[in-house]
Amino acid sequence: MNTNRTFTMIKPDAVANGHIGAILDMIIKNGFKPVAFKYTALTPEMAGKFYEVHKGRPFYDALVTFMSSGPIVAAILEKDNAVADFRTLIGATNPAQAEPGTIRQLFAKSIDANAVHGSDSDENAEIEGNFFFSAFERF
Repeated sequence: MNTNRTFTMIKPDAVANGHIGAILDMIIKNGFKPVAFKYTALTPEMAGKFYEVHKGRPFYDALVTFMSSGPIVAAILEKDNAVADFRTLIGATNPAQAEPGTIRQLFAKSIDANAVHGSDSDENAEIEGNFFFSAFERF
């Protein structure tokens, strides 16, 4: 069963390049409602814990370093069929393969610096949202 919430992060590359506003505008114009929102930064330890599922993979250390290299925007978004619709909006992980008009096609620089994170399942959306937000921070 699909839920109506997903989790996203605007990654350090997109934040550093001044794309927060444009990305949020696309998200909202595509029918997503932010129900939790936070401008923050990950320590290497926090990034390591968040991406623990990838520990042992060749890209893990670089991912942790990148994700702790600057501020991020974390958000829980609400919309019917949120996870699948958001994955469509952000596009393929590799921006060179992303559909025209998707967030990654427009704002990502590479497969590593790909502008945004989007949950890949309802279960992960809940886990990832809980990593960043308490019940009191959700509206």
